[in-house]
Amino acid sequence: SSGINAEWPLRPGSAIRKSFIDFFKEKYEHTEVHSSSVVPHDDPTLLFANAGMNQFKPIFLGTVDPNSDMAKWKRVVNSQKCIRAGGKHNDLDDVGKDVYHHTFFEMMGNWSFGDYFKKEKSTDCDSALIPLL
Repeated sequence: SSGINAEWPLRPGSAIRKSFIDFFKEKYEHTEVHSSSVVPHDDPTLLFANAGMNQFKPIFLGTVDPNSDMAKWKRVVNSQKCIRAGGKHNDLDDVGKDVYHHTFFEMMGNWSFGDYFKKEKSTDCDSALIPLL
């Protein structure tokens, strides 16, 4: 078995990404935040963006400039381009260990910065997003 549900047609990544982002923008009034660079310019702790949350670190760490647009975000949705090569989120077992393989992917996320919490939204969002896959 290929693992693909025959009732769900294959869709290009761009269509899945658009459906995910539009869902949160339209239903929950999220602000779309575009993917940051895979090579973080302002974060010496990261060689590559390896998770969808990387660009929001200033919010999580409490270091965001209170006058910036980022400080005003309450709900955001994004699709972050990521690269992983090892470390905590080690994908090397999946791609093989050698000197030239990395894992490149997009991580889609919806975020609330103090506006609502997962317990309140998870059932509603999860059931609505299943058709996107």
